[in-house]
Amino acid sequence: MMYIENIFICISIPLLLSLIFIQGEARKYTLFVCIGMGICVLSAYVSSFFMNYYGVDTIEASIEITPVCEEVMKLFPLLFYILIFEPQRDQIPRVAIAISVGFATFENVCYLTENGAADFDLLLIRGISTGALHILCGIFIGFGLAYIFRQRAIAITGMVGLLGACGVFHAIFNLLISADGIWRWMGYLFPSGMIIVLVSVWHLMVKLNHMK
Repeated sequence: MMYIENIFICISIPLLLSLIFIQGEARKYTLFVCIGMGICVLSAYVSSFFMNYYGVDTIEASIEITPVCEEVMKLFPLLFYILIFEPQRDQIPRVAIAISVGFATFENVCYLTENGAADFDLLLIRGISTGALHILCGIFIGFGLAYIFRQRAIAITGMVGLLGACGVFHAIFNLLISADGIWRWMGYLFPSGMIIVLVSVWHLMVKLNHMK
């Protein structure tokens, strides 16, 4: 049995202690990385509950249940930060990405603990693809929320749409990596490819705005 809460305590305590000595953006980033790891622990319990409740196997749960649970759980601390502290618009994506980085890091640690660290190639590919997936969702929902919270009329519907898109990205990734052959490799490359597309579109929009 893997006691993920014990692993979380061991990893998070040094990071939380470092908050005493660091200031500014570094402190905020470290705090939200720890929060992201904590959210990973909570989402594992929530996903397990629904998996047992609906009586599905691991593959079905990873495609139909886990993406929704994880994306909803990651959204909660970000919404709390936005609604309570009312940050500047440019700070929202940073916090979303920090939460995603913490989540992806702890997820990889749990994978290492459960499956071992012998196969370096597989771990490298998984680490990059899983990290890219959660960062992709963090970028998408962070920049999306930074935009829609300035447009109060679409705040609720926009948030639901962003959450749905992230859930779909996550489900597609889990579906592809559960397959064999070329589909699995497409799954590994899918998050990185989407990040490249988003960054390219962003730079294109910036250039078009400067040309006006």
